[in-house]
Amino acid sequence: MKQRWLAPVALLGITGLFWLLLDAADVRTAVLEGLRLCGTSVIPALFPFLAMSSLLIFLGLGEWLARPLGPLMALWNIDGAGASALILGLVGGYPVGARTAAELCREQLLSRDEAERLLTFCNNSNPAFLISLLGLGVFHSLRVGVWLWLIHIVSALTAGLLLGRRPGAKHTRTVPRRQVSRAVRFPDALVGAVHSALSGMLGVCAFVVFFYVLALPLRRIGGAAGTALVGILELFSAVPRLTPDAPGLILASGLAGFGGISVLCQTLSVLSGSGLSAGGCVRGKALQGLLAAALTAALAGYILA
Repeated sequence: MKQRWLAPVALLGITGLFWLLLDAADVRTAVLEGLRLCGTSVIPALFPFLAMSSLLIFLGLGEWLARPLGPLMALWNIDGAGASALILGLVGGYPVGARTAAELCREQLLSRDEAERLLTFCNNSNPAFLISLLGLGVFHSLRVGVWLWLIHIVSALTAGLLLGRRPGAKHTRTVPRRQVSRAVRFPDALVGAVHSALSGMLGVCAFVVFFYVLALPLRRIGGAAGTALVGILELFSAVPRLTPDAPGLILASGLAGFGGISVLCQTLSVLSGSGLSAGGCVRGKALQGLLAAALTAALAGYILA
């Protein structure tokens, strides 16, 4: 950390420590709620996908998809193996896409440059959150949920084209691709995948609880501004505050596209040790949130009709 940032960061940390001490009862309640959220929602939703995505990569899904989906991924100048991160990210939710991209890089199926460009659009919310929790839970409409999901996908792919695709760049291999026919023992792959998912899950839950606590003061701010601030910090905390109207729909779509600072930190956690920079992912999520909000604003009247 640069020297000029040490004093402000230290002051912020001391202020936060005093707040934790002065508001200990509410903080304790928020920690328990965050742990309950992890136990009832986050772990059941994410752990199977983290384990399965790692297992599929170990068993060769990236290689199998490389040829048939190569023309599609060429739109972003990325090898076809990257399609596995895009597909699993859209199905599994945050941060499965980022975790899969890191695994593809570690397994030498993508170069570092390809993986970092893939991170600009492969890390997304899952359809269950958008369709069930937002569509049915907040807006009481399956149709609204499906529209939120479609807008989420379109905004992610568009953000990838705007940020990740480099004119003139080619997805030439800078690392040797391993062959699909390599010998892989299923028990070894399974054990490795579950252990990898467990370590990733611990990091994810730690950030969920931490930011759930940090969002506590923001949850006391009323109105759309308070909801936006809460969602920018921690997405799940904003869901109960969303209103089933056009402003609420636009806010829900934009926040889901961005994912929140908590999700970005979860992404940093699963990228740890991969050597990949998360800068492209941060830029991609910020742009995706703006694109999703703008597209939803243009279609809000039709979606809610």
